[in-house]
Parts: sequence; structure tokens; C-alpha cells
Amino acid sequence: MSFDLVFFALAVPAVLFAAVSKAGFGSGAAFAAAAILALAMPPGLALGMMLPLLMLVDVAALRAYRGQWHRPSALGIILGAIPGVALGAWLYLVVPADLFRVLIGLMCLLFVGYQIARERGWLRIGKMPFSWPLAGLTGTFVGFTSFVSHAGGPPAAVFLLSQSLGKTTFQATTVIIFWAVNLMKVIPYAMIGIFTADTLLAALLLAPVALAGTWLGVRAHHWVSERVFFGLTYVLLVVTGVRLIWVGLG
Repeated sequence: MSFDLVFFALAVPAVLFAAVSKAGFGSGAAFAAAAILALAMPPGLALGMMLPLLMLVDVAALRAYRGQWHRPSALGIILGAIPGVALGAWLYLVVPADLFRVLIGLMCLLFVGYQIARERGWLRIGKMPFSWPLAGLTGTFVGFTSFVSHAGGPPAAVFLLSQSLGKTTFQATTVIIFWAVNLMKVIPYAMIGIFTADTLLAALLLAPVALAGTWLGVRAHHWVSERVFFGLTYVLLVVTGVRLIWVGLG
């Protein structure tokens, strides 16, 4: 990995965007950073570089939302994520890097499709009573998609929205869930070689950017229109997703 001007021109805005999204909007769109980085480096390196930074954002955001999460939903999804993370680790060992590019690209497009369908009323998520089995099944999807692309946000959001949580409770619950899920991924990432000396050095160099983005995201949660933020996000994800699929299939 070369830490040149091109690398920082790509990595700094990607990490800043991820931190703002993760700390302020609870949308799962933070995975766009790994998708953007996967355009310029092997997907494994992109995932390994982003995980410590996402964990740093988790820890910084926990303080802002401490104790405001929905405890049953958080616990059910966290427990269910364990087999999902294990499945993701197995898949990483048996498929080539290009398939991971295609998977990440598909995650980008599916995320945009899900968000647009929900906003336009094509996908209606009604209120449901809390269910431990459903929370666990959701957690399995969260763990798997989080492991392969840091994209566990959409399945978590579908379940949490069905619980009719308030904006801040929803955000706080996503923060605690992904704090735990990202911790689960550390040992598998280390064992299968996703972490390298270069990815850890890159994460260290970009840590101030992640912290600045976290501070900005917590405030943007109250200041910035979600419509404006996600409009820009959708364009970014569609372009990135199409490019990753093109490269992976090519």
C-alpha cells in the first residue's frame, strides 16, 4: 500500500464520510468508505483499513448516546450476529477477491434500492411486536453483511424501524450493535490476514479524520436534513457499486 497523495485524496473524504454517516445518521451508509477504497486497492485491504476506524467511531459515539438504546433489540441482534460473522469468515477464505468486489458493489446498489423504496412508500415497514427469533435472524444477516463489506446497517435498520423507535433511540441502538459486531470481527480478520501492517498504519494515520467526522456527525444528526445527506449518498453509492461490479466481473 502506497501512502501517496492519491491515497490520501481518496481515503480522507471516504473516512470522513463514513464517520459522519455512522455517528450521525445510523443508516449503514458508512460502508461506502470501504466500497470507495475497494476501487483502488484489494477489497481485503479496504476492509482491514476501515475496521479500526469504524471501531474508533463506535467508541467515540457511544458516549454521546450512552444508555439511550433499545436493549432487547440490541441484545437480540448482537447474539444473532455471531453465526453471521462466522459465515462471512468462511466465505472470505473460499472465494476470490473479484467476487468480493461484486458483493460489495451489489451491497451498494441494494442499499440505494432499499432506501428509495422505503422513502417512496413501495416498502412499508409496519410496527411489529418484539421477537427474539426475528431479532436473532436479523443479527445473522447483520453479522454476515458487516463482515464481507461493513454493510450491516440496512438489515439492522429494517428490524429497528419495525419497532417504531424514536430517531435518537434508533441511532443509539445502531451504535451499540455495531460496536459489538465490529469487536467480533477483529479476531477473524486477524486470523485470515485481512489486517496487515499497512492497513493498521493507514488506520493510525487516518484516526484524526475519523474522530473529526464523529464530532461532526453527532452534530449533523440535529442540524442537517437527512434528505440532502442521503441524496448525495445515493449518487455516490450507485457510481461506486456499478464500478465495483464492472471491475469484479471484468
